[in-house]
Amino acid sequence: MRAQNSATTPIRVAVADRPTPSAAQPGSNRPGSNQPGSSGSKAGSTKLVGTLLAAVAVTSFSLTFPATAWGLEGFGPYSLISVRCVLAALVAGTCLLALRVRPPQRRHWAGLAIVASGVVLGFPLLTTLALETATTAHSAVVVGLLPLTTAVYSSIRTGSRPSRAFWVAACAGAAAVIAFTVQQSGGALTRADLFLFAALLICAAAYAEGGRLASLMPGWQVIAWALVLCLPLAVAGAALSLPYETVHLTGHAMAGLLWVAVGAQFLGLVIWYKGMAMIGVPKASQLQLAQPLLTLVWSVVLLGEALPVAAPLTAVAVLLCIAVTQRARG
Repeated sequence: MRAQNSATTPIRVAVADRPTPSAAQPGSNRPGSNQPGSSGSKAGSTKLVGTLLAAVAVTSFSLTFPATAWGLEGFGPYSLISVRCVLAALVAGTCLLALRVRPPQRRHWAGLAIVASGVVLGFPLLTTLALETATTAHSAVVVGLLPLTTAVYSSIRTGSRPSRAFWVAACAGAAAVIAFTVQQSGGALTRADLFLFAALLICAAAYAEGGRLASLMPGWQVIAWALVLCLPLAVAGAALSLPYETVHLTGHAMAGLLWVAVGAQFLGLVIWYKGMAMIGVPKASQLQLAQPLLTLVWSVVLLGEALPVAAPLTAVAVLLCIAVTQRARG
């Protein structure tokens, strides 16, 4: 027995000392695959691509209000919203069919209905009605409060208890926007302001619910299924509104319609979710802080609007308040 054990011991040692494929010299099988710094280079490339995608998405979102103003040059508000939804739903449905995406589980449909009522129907309709009488610059400043509104709604919805700094910054941002709207309207809130504030509330609920669903399924499928869910209602709305609202198919009107339907409503969100997945929600949300300021630029460049001094000042103040809330929540 002792002889047998002593004979097998050298064999075991020899096998253990034999180099395995994982211990081979770097680059023996795949040149450069194991070189020092390759993983860091890949992470840096992913971060750069994700940042660029998120920036492109934010830019597309910032063009929504000017594009809506262009669309209103040729469509009525109800026909613009219904046709916009039909086109976006057809694009989303085609993508779902082409990729053979299975329908969501039954327990997710209630959340998708909330997303659809806010992002697909409520927010576009209310902001379009507001833009009939309000400028895009004015609307951009008010809607710039949306990240704060979403953060407050999310805190209430989840039962979390943010810090005092969070609530102070949120109230300060809301006060700045209310002061701006009252000052611009001559001392009282206008009908457009009421539409915009209602849009903030309904969109905040949809964003919070969409964020919850995005943790359970790919983010782009959330907006895609929400659009498909609204297709029957959008077709009915188009059939009712188009015969009764005057339509002028001008270049501006068609460009605005196509952009809000395909560029912002669907493709912009697909790019946004992809970039957000690559760089993370906190860094992506920091890029979105520039959206109201970009909209102010487009309102001057594309629409020739006169920009009041209070607009960029209020937008910057809201941006700072949002930054404080994000830091406080973190």
